[in-house]
Amino acid sequence: MQKITILIHCKDQKAIIASVTNYIASIDGNIIYLDQHVDADENVFFMRLECEFNAKNWDIHAIKTDFQANLATPFSMSWEMYTQDEKPKMALFVSKYDHCLYDILGRYSAGELPLEIPLIISNHEELRSVAERFSIPFHYVPFTKDIKAEGEQKQLDLLKQYNVDFIVLARYMQIITPNLIAQYKNQIINIHHSFLPAFPGAKPYHSAFKRGVKIIGATSHYVTEGLDEGPIIEQDIARVSHSHSIENFIMKGRDLERMVLARAIKLHAERKTMVYDNKTVVFL
Repeated sequence: MQKITILIHCKDQKAIIASVTNYIASIDGNIIYLDQHVDADENVFFMRLECEFNAKNWDIHAIKTDFQANLATPFSMSWEMYTQDEKPKMALFVSKYDHCLYDILGRYSAGELPLEIPLIISNHEELRSVAERFSIPFHYVPFTKDIKAEGEQKQLDLLKQYNVDFIVLARYMQIITPNLIAQYKNQIINIHHSFLPAFPGAKPYHSAFKRGVKIIGATSHYVTEGLDEGPIIEQDIARVSHSHSIENFIMKGRDLERMVLARAIKLHAERKTMVYDNKTVVFL
């Protein structure tokens, strides 16, 4: 059996679901998952479905051509179609913090993430040994305001060389350039604490501790030119109290960052996220 995943969004209108499901049946496909959502305010329809086909009748190129002519064009759909064999290639950007990197590589080694990691890019040398431990190529790319253009070009060259589909900022402590964002629109995932905008700066946990906050959290989102304002993929929180120290805050925060980023990566790799109007539709 061969399996494909189809993502669709278009103006909401009559008979979309019936037309898609009837089409899949007409080409001897079996739908094993279907979910849909309508944004009533924007009048936009979203759908994700997974289908199985008998290998004897399998021709993905013919299916894509046929889908465009019979469904996408009449309904003015934006759509994507992927086979089960198309594992996305993910580049990791890191700096000096290693907690997210270790977590991702551990999950990857255990087969929990349906993707490939062809390389790790860093603006520091500190985490090279971690990459080597997991046998993943590590590339040191200096990136400061004085050599930003050179750094960006080196990053782009490496991403093209390794045919990277999406990027994860695993606590990469540099602002991504507009050019890189444009070339990987809705394909760059970031993770950070959820204290913004109330507690900005280099020591947000210290500021939050002094304020006596009762919850801490982490947010994973797609990167846009608006700093930390991109479409949110995943979030989580943990409760804290007066009995917790700053060290407890930081430890809980890092645990949340690990879990939230891993869930966001998995959702993206499994083609379960769709971006529209700076929001995400996430199919669980």
